[in-house]
Amino acid sequence: MNLFHFEMDTEKNLLPKDGTVNYFGKVFSEEEASRYFKILLNTIDWKNDEAMIFGKKIVTKRKVAWYGDHGFDYTYSKITKKAHLWTPELVLLKKQIEKKSGETFNSCLLNLYHSGEEGMAWHSDAEKDLKKNGAIASVSFGVERKFAFKHKETKETVYFNLEPGSLLIMKGTTQTHWLHRLPPTKKVNEARINLTFRTIVAN
Repeated sequence: MNLFHFEMDTEKNLLPKDGTVNYFGKVFSEEEASRYFKILLNTIDWKNDEAMIFGKKIVTKRKVAWYGDHGFDYTYSKITKKAHLWTPELVLLKKQIEKKSGETFNSCLLNLYHSGEEGMAWHSDAEKDLKKNGAIASVSFGVERKFAFKHKETKETVYFNLEPGSLLIMKGTTQTHWLHRLPPTKKVNEARINLTFRTIVAN
């Protein structure tokens, strides 16, 4: 299965300083992206996400799933998840993204947003379980959504859209200096699936 190539400056850093974010654009054709979206929607073990906020457990409408080479533990928002083993489709996607990015990954956190009203608040992926300054590859299927970065000190913001079938790489000191979010919007009524390939080191 071949990646679908567009002319794009994948070396361009979308951040002005203190980190590196490269956008590859659509690396899967419209047909491939649609097919993967349907497969992932129906085969992944989706669960509503949970978080501990001020000592109270919050259950989100957004659903998540955690997969990897082994039964990795991953703790964020004071909740620990144990990884499922890769599905055949996730193995294929991982290999393709590794080839495209030149990075290697051993795990993946998947997010299912049913509509634009579901999003993600400002955060950084800097948990102790993750490789420090390691690359995180974000793959998007489904509807196009706006994505944002905000510098932790200067509050400078960067916005752009993540297209279906696209690949975004965050690496270097991005998680140290920048927050990112998926802003909610009432203008989007369709679903989006996001895969974030990562490297676990603490297990």
